[in-house]
Amino acid sequence: MLRDITIGQHFPGNSILHRCDPRLKIVMTIAYIVVLFVASNPLGILLSLALLALLYSLAKIPYRLILKSLKPIVPIVIFTAVLNLFFMGGEGEPLFHWWLLSIYAEGIRYAILMSVRVIALIAGTSLLTYTTSPIVLTDAIESLLRPLEKVHFPVHELAMMMTIALRFIPTLIEETEKIMNAQKARGAKLDNGKFTERIHALIPILIPLFISAFRRADELAMAMECRCYHGGQGRTRLKVLRFTRQDGLCALAMAAMLAVIVATRFL
Repeated sequence: MLRDITIGQHFPGNSILHRCDPRLKIVMTIAYIVVLFVASNPLGILLSLALLALLYSLAKIPYRLILKSLKPIVPIVIFTAVLNLFFMGGEGEPLFHWWLLSIYAEGIRYAILMSVRVIALIAGTSLLTYTTSPIVLTDAIESLLRPLEKVHFPVHELAMMMTIALRFIPTLIEETEKIMNAQKARGAKLDNGKFTERIHALIPILIPLFISAFRRADELAMAMECRCYHGGQGRTRLKVLRFTRQDGLCALAMAAMLAVIVATRFL
């Protein structure tokens, strides 16, 4: 299960999405998330999924990677669907009633829409990291937040921390899997027993993981200090971000498609 978590991973490529300005991709990702919640009707969700499938096809990302990234969120999707199924009221007689629990047709409809919306949300945000390297993502976040420097906001430090956290997610997942395998080899029962016993069995995993994370953070801080790193002041970049004509065409195309999805709310 841990190997299926692909958050923060970059899938190298030379597609049109890989070449797009990272600032545009961040803004369009945020706009797509907003559209998912604005156009909450079945037609809007269906068009959102179609747009997402089109973008993944343009990025030439294997579908097995998409399914792999969605596998860890299945419990969250099921939990969200069950909550909406039993606690969403409706008009008329319930389809099912037992004690305090009632299922209405409106609840089934809303549970399906919410589940699909969560899946589209995760897949849409994963596309950003799949097509953008962490270094370029740092420069894009810093560029978008640069106006906040006028109020003495630590823009570069914030962008650097966000990117480092995103970069170390796969590393920590790999470290967790190694610790779990080591504990199982020593006879630890991590997959058996009662719920309280499983929670107690996590202690031998969490303590080494925290120690390893702090050790890695200390080594990274020392390496940055040895290289005379002093933040973004006076820092040059190998690749300067420039908004090209191709980026403008992509922005217009995405804006038009998102506008069509939002328009379905008023149909």
